[in-house]
Amino acid sequence: WSGYMYNETRCQLHFWGSMIFFNLPFFPMHFLGLAGMPRRFADSPQQFADFTQVASIGALGFCLLQLYFFFFVVLLSYRGGDKAADKPWAGAEGLEWTVPSPAPFHTLEEPPHVH
Repeated sequence: WSGYMYNETRCQLHFWGSMIFFNLPFFPMHFLGLAGMPRRFADSPQQFADFTQVASIGALGFCLLQLYFFFFVVLLSYRGGDKAADKPWAGAEGLEWTVPSPAPFHTLEEPPHVH
């Protein structure tokens, strides 16, 4: 979408960090529900404080990783870097790979011929 390649190491860091920090808030909530914690309470009982603290830290980590993605992946790939080839990935087949990168405005003004 920008005509430049993204940093794959940073993208993998964002993916795996998001997988961990996304599950960190929600996984303890299953145990909290099984332990009898009611839903939608502004102040949880003290016996559930440890699990709710882990869930809050996980939500904060997930939020920070999305900011990391925006500033260190999206903005850097938009500002420049390695120029993206027309077909940067092996095995990429289909109509969208027939146009240059970034795709020009009004790319397919006439219906393309598909085999």
